[in-house]
Amino acid sequence: MSTPRTTLMDVAVAAGVSRTTASFVMTGRTDMRIAEQTRSRVLQVARELSYRPNLLSRSLRTNLTQTVGLISDAIATQGFAGESIRGALAAALDHQHVLILGETEGDAEVEKQLVNSLLDRGVGGFVYASMYTRQVSVSKVLRSHPLVLMNCLARAKGVPSVIPDEREAGRTAARHLLEAGHTDGIYLVGETPPDVIAAHERRIGIEAALAAAGVEPAGTVDTLWWPRASRNAVAKLISSGAEPKALICLNDRVALGAYQALSQAGLIVPEDVSVLSFDDSDLADWLDPGLTSIALPHLELGRRAVDLLLSPETTPQVHRIPMTLMERGSVAAPGRRKSTRRTRHTIR
Repeated sequence: MSTPRTTLMDVAVAAGVSRTTASFVMTGRTDMRIAEQTRSRVLQVARELSYRPNLLSRSLRTNLTQTVGLISDAIATQGFAGESIRGALAAALDHQHVLILGETEGDAEVEKQLVNSLLDRGVGGFVYASMYTRQVSVSKVLRSHPLVLMNCLARAKGVPSVIPDEREAGRTAARHLLEAGHTDGIYLVGETPPDVIAAHERRIGIEAALAAAGVEPAGTVDTLWWPRASRNAVAKLISSGAEPKALICLNDRVALGAYQALSQAGLIVPEDVSVLSFDDSDLADWLDPGLTSIALPHLELGRRAVDLLLSPETTPQVHRIPMTLMERGSVAAPGRRKSTRRTRHTIR
């Protein structure tokens, strides 16, 4: 015979409080003054009795099911975003909520149908996520419910956002090279399209940290964020007569192309040229030597977004998550080769 389920009344009786007081404590409500000692006693009794709230009963009263939705354009099918989803799931579990995932592939009509379907099922709030950091237009239906943006920013103000701190990551990259002794021959590799926030933020941070140290970049190599394109662009830089001492690549795929171009030119990483990058993808570990890269905080993005969504007091501001420098073997002190050029190069 199965053991009868512990009820809220059982908890109230055992704790010596009214059912209403026990309900306020277990639902986390703060609009009734309850002594901290009483609150602690109710929670302790609930743990001892293994009390689990009846979510179905609660949903019938509130039309909510302690469920939140994570809607994305494409991250649910991108391998690198698994950590963001894992962080969101863990945070939802911490708050005794369930997380439902949905993907729109950027289709506004699919998004509308998905949101309405989740609302019909009692979802009480949303995390809206983007595959890459960008500005997004938030629909009216989403704005009318609790909402936090993950890895994107609203075009209109008033919606809290969680994004990587790309500008500080750029400063970290530049400082790491400076600490290794690099003061000249530093090239930035990768394009900065107007709609890619990460590219601009990283570049601003890099240039600011170098300028603060009185160092000017030797030039830029304007290339797509893809191995073949960056390999050709860096090869063109070297064939122009430039002698790079360090390359700051705007992502790991760019760094892969840079490794290939340096190898073809007979240059060794990091003895001849140091290479540093962003994202800390699987490529960073696979390359030889291992690529020093600044990691995107996927796990913390997901966790923080859900924490903010379920926080009783969420302010409509941008929350920037630190990015961690992952040191491997691609950065060293400047090599013995002496540069014979001091001109600034911009390769396009």
